[in-house]
Amino acid sequence: MLRVRLSGKSVRPAVAGTGETIMAGRAPSVPPGTSAATALSATLVTVADAADHVSRTAFSLTIGSEAVRLSFIGSGEAQLSSLFDAPGGARRVTLTRDMAAMLDADDNQLVLLRGAVGADGRFTDLTLSIQVEELADEPVADEAVAVVHGRRQMGDPEATMAGPALERFGREWYVALALAEPWLVGQDDYPRPPSNREIYERVAEWHGYAWNLARPQRVDDAIKYISRLAFGFADDPFQQGEGRSQNVRFSVGRRAAEVRLVTADDLAEAMRKATLRG
Repeated sequence: MLRVRLSGKSVRPAVAGTGETIMAGRAPSVPPGTSAATALSATLVTVADAADHVSRTAFSLTIGSEAVRLSFIGSGEAQLSSLFDAPGGARRVTLTRDMAAMLDADDNQLVLLRGAVGADGRFTDLTLSIQVEELADEPVADEAVAVVHGRRQMGDPEATMAGPALERFGREWYVALALAEPWLVGQDDYPRPPSNREIYERVAEWHGYAWNLARPQRVDDAIKYISRLAFGFADDPFQQGEGRSQNVRFSVGRRAAEVRLVTADDLAEAMRKATLRG
């Protein structure tokens, strides 16, 4: 089975699994002629910061048992980057209407070129993250999903949504546990936050598989994502650009514990699973 997680600065994270479809854009809807089975299994994701010229349904992600297909069905252009370890580095492909691409395992980035409007009124690129993960045959947990006429819908303005949360047992959840561990165990006087290497080793110890966290940039990316959830965009210290990075990381770890993005019970559960795994 595969699990796909779509996220971004202006997107509430959406998770779907094998046999399901994600459709995203400015105001997505299921296209006419779509089969009833596909329509019922579709997750509609609203990209809140999309400019008016971005298509209502810009792209879709069709999740099979062994591969994920991205179909770009909107106007304009997008750039797909597959961030896997390969000679020559990341692969980048420019997509236009009716083009499709197969996604690689792990992290992929889709950039809607000139897809958002900045504070100064100028068009800016809009970046979305698409994470593809292979799972054992187990159910895929829904994440803050509202049911609308039998179909799941993300970003419904009239729905009461759950508060910001991390995907339980996901990569960022484990990073948040490692980052917030001093506060979760009552070591408030801990002299410094854990380093990237220490976070990687802690996640590997708890989970066995540490995704791509051996690369320091991936740890930094996860911490920035946690920070946005913990503080909100307006108060995100990474957006403020102030203070030493060590101080910012300290603040993010403490805040993640304070707002219960991760809890002492979560830490105990991670340790229990690690013990059972042997």
